[in-house]
Amino acid sequence: MPALLTRALRHRNYRLFFGGQGTSLVGTWITRIAVSWLVYRLTGSELLLGVVGFAGQIPALILAPVAGVLVDRWDKHRIMVITQVLSMLQSLALALLALSGVITVTHIILLQLAQGMIQAFDTPARQSFVVEMLDDPRDLPNAIALNSMMVNLSRILGPSIGGVLIALVGEGWCFMLDAVSYIAVVASLLAMRLVKAERVRTGTSLWEELREGYAYVSGFAPARTVLLLLALLATMGAPYSVLMPAVAELTLHGGPHTFGLLMTASGAGALLGAAYLAARPTIRGLWRVMAVSSAVFGLGLISFSLSRSLVLSLAILMVVGTGMMTSMAAVNTILQTIVEPRLRGRVMAFYAMAFLGTAPIGSLMAGVIADHIGAPRTIMLGGFACLLGAGAFTLLLPRLRPQVREVYAVRGV
Repeated sequence: MPALLTRALRHRNYRLFFGGQGTSLVGTWITRIAVSWLVYRLTGSELLLGVVGFAGQIPALILAPVAGVLVDRWDKHRIMVITQVLSMLQSLALALLALSGVITVTHIILLQLAQGMIQAFDTPARQSFVVEMLDDPRDLPNAIALNSMMVNLSRILGPSIGGVLIALVGEGWCFMLDAVSYIAVVASLLAMRLVKAERVRTGTSLWEELREGYAYVSGFAPARTVLLLLALLATMGAPYSVLMPAVAELTLHGGPHTFGLLMTASGAGALLGAAYLAARPTIRGLWRVMAVSSAVFGLGLISFSLSRSLVLSLAILMVVGTGMMTSMAAVNTILQTIVEPRLRGRVMAFYAMAFLGTAPIGSLMAGVIADHIGAPRTIMLGGFACLLGAGAFTLLLPRLRPQVREVYAVRGV
């Protein structure tokens, strides 16, 4: 890769993280499509697809604010080691239940709730830990973009492998492979050389620190606006992936291979979006990029909802993936470059709420609506909502830019 695209990999700790997390994420995406396919195979219900998606993500909405305060108080590295070990045990439980043939939708929902609770702590810890892995904070935007590339490369590989494995050996071995993959990320975390920062005790209560974080994100218009846009995209747009098994079978008349191809196409587009952000030498113009990519995401969803051809659907999903990931990674970069370091964990917890926490509401809504009007029309409604959100954000940009410039001037960005 060109040096500009991979400059964050100069840092040893980040290289370890990149390799270990990349391996584990392939397993995670294998499990995601295996869970969706297993639920749909057991029930044939679009509503239950939404319920399972809701169960896996609602803990982030409830627990993330408190988790953010604890991430700012505790050692982020230690939190990540614990969350990765717990995630490995959760995947192992899924595997053993599936392979023994006793797994039910109730088991899946309970284990998805457990994974959601783990993720509520893991996401703010992982997002705010990125800067601690870098010797030069100027490489932070590139590190965030590379992280998005890693996530989306795994979105390409994971569904492709998962679709084949589901057809050949069933969902249980997908879950087992995921459990084994966590060994890589735990080993990479334990191999890091970190300078332990001295933690200053503020004497304030958890509630006071929680209020401080909320006051920052609600009182500072740029942070508030990008989080609201992200929440809209996650609630109305992102649940299209939850409905993908129904689209694969009922609209495109395919099976697990078709499902894997659709998810792979979306991941390939997202990888392109992340690569574009990683290659950018500066954060200048990122607000305009957010507006355009959000509109592209909405238009892509509307187009996908109208397609009845597999080839056309795959092409459109690449556009959808590009728009979605560019928007979401841009929000991450903007927040991390404007936030005060002592508030980083709390702000990234609100990011997790906007990205992961609102998604379960969207998943549940999508499942209920799709049960009545079908998956394609539900996806179309989400696309129109994203398009309206992008338009509103564009109108607000002239008011937001001066406030951001003031922050960057103070920080020397």
